[in-house]
Amino acid sequence: MSIPFIDLKSQYQSSKENIDSAIQRVLDHGQYIMGPEVAELESKLATHVGVKHALACSSGTDALVLPLMTKHLKRTDAIFTSPFTFFASAEAISLAGATPVFVDIDPKTYNLDPVKLEEAIQTVLASGTLTPKGIIPVDLFGIAADYDKISPIADKYELFVLEDAAQSFAANYHGRKTGSLGDAGATSFYPAKPLGCYGDGGAVFTNDSDLHAEMVSLRVHGQGTTGDKYDNIRVGLNARMDTIQAAILLEKLKFYDHEIALRNQVANKYNELLKNAVVTPFIPEGQSSVWAQYSVQASNRDTIRQALDEKGIPTAVFYPTPIHRSTAYRHLGYPTNCFPISEQVSTRIFSLPMHPYLSDEQIETIATAVISVAHP
Repeated sequence: MSIPFIDLKSQYQSSKENIDSAIQRVLDHGQYIMGPEVAELESKLATHVGVKHALACSSGTDALVLPLMTKHLKRTDAIFTSPFTFFASAEAISLAGATPVFVDIDPKTYNLDPVKLEEAIQTVLASGTLTPKGIIPVDLFGIAADYDKISPIADKYELFVLEDAAQSFAANYHGRKTGSLGDAGATSFYPAKPLGCYGDGGAVFTNDSDLHAEMVSLRVHGQGTTGDKYDNIRVGLNARMDTIQAAILLEKLKFYDHEIALRNQVANKYNELLKNAVVTPFIPEGQSSVWAQYSVQASNRDTIRQALDEKGIPTAVFYPTPIHRSTAYRHLGYPTNCFPISEQVSTRIFSLPMHPYLSDEQIETIATAVISVAHP
């Protein structure tokens, strides 16, 4: 049996006629960049998340960079984020001109630890070498970070909060949806994400109309509002969304909630079967996950992955190298094991196939293979 890690083919086949028609409409009107579907998508995304504004853009990375650019950051400005996430979370900080300062994670949720966040802020203030400016919590694997604790810390030190919701689009957080939990929120529509297009894409969410207006300009090379597209009033990006991607997302948004319900059914079955074999995911009370990944921990991770591979079951490791140990950030000088939870988790964690189209038989096959060799 060959089991796909993410089954985009089955998803497409389930809505092929509607997606094909949406693409054909774009081909017919020929407005391939920022066509009418983009504005329609922005309106529906904002409604879905529960904010005033959604700005569609070219990638999840640009969705992080755009709001950061409005802060006019300098290399001496510190933005706090997690070392246990995809590289773009830190890369966006550097691209916007600031310096990332890493904070270790909670051992159960894998998200930014609020207690260690405040300790890091105080350390930076005491050093006098950097000025704290903002926080980028990362909603890892599909669940929100602890904003009820992070936001008061941000207020205390007058820091902005940019929610990295690339893996958690519209997950529930105590009755609110991810993307709406900070001063701005960013998400990714990379194909493998729970809501993904057929290329790159992203979006920024905010209730701040002034911030939104500046990002509208930054998205298109810093254009002004005079109607003269060559009257650039600031240095911006080429961060526009392709219309075909917007058209695809409009169709996929229609059945997004249904797919998330199916993902939760898959996760629940995994949890029941694997609860005594590996460390299964933890979902805090009052929250839900959109299950961008189903990630577990085991002391003999590599043995398990090899056994599954031999049975045609794919796995992945997110993330084997914490960002502070990447070549690009070695110059920051973090000592070995300065973030012990991130370091430990990176040696034990791995992800199993997760998508709405996994059958009970496939889940049981995967679980049986894990149980046969697992050591928690």
